[in-house]
Amino acid sequence: MSAMETTRGPRRRRLWWLAAMVAVPVVLVVALWFQPQKLFIDETVDDADPTASDGSRTTGSSEPSGAVTTEPGAPAARPVLATGELVSLDHGTSGVVRILDVDGRRVVRLEGLDTDNGPDLYLYLTTNPAGGDEGAFDDDFVNLGRLKGNRGDQNYDLAADVDLSRYRSVVIWCDRFNSAFGAADLASA
Repeated sequence: MSAMETTRGPRRRRLWWLAAMVAVPVVLVVALWFQPQKLFIDETVDDADPTASDGSRTTGSSEPSGAVTTEPGAPAARPVLATGELVSLDHGTSGVVRILDVDGRRVVRLEGLDTDNGPDLYLYLTTNPAGGDEGAFDDDFVNLGRLKGNRGDQNYDLAADVDLSRYRSVVIWCDRFNSAFGAADLASA
């Protein structure tokens, strides 16, 4: 065995160790920052419709089975303040947005939401229209909180001091990558 062959083995091992020492932290950073596993994990939420518990009561046996009527003095049906349909932007997104008045409390409700999961998703009420400049979604907005899940029905409370007339859309926003997954223009009901 020549002297060259005896030094080549340890040198190769050092190169492999050096490559591993660089690759492992890179893989960890990518996994923690980008969270690619979320693309394969769905989080389904099933929040109850806040209008379903409006004080209505089922009446006696003269009504057909399952019929619900409102007794005198029970609260009236909850007004829908605005509605919109989610459209896809950077990710396939569908569902319906309703802004409801529930006993003076305003609730933003997502129904039938279906979008991709992501690492840092929020729901924003924004002045930017759904078809507007994507970079403007986070310029003038109200943060309604982290998206509870990427599928299902969800409720988000809207502060009483928010002037709905200023805002044009609801957007599912990935804060980490400044990316709009989907948005819905709001139309007064």
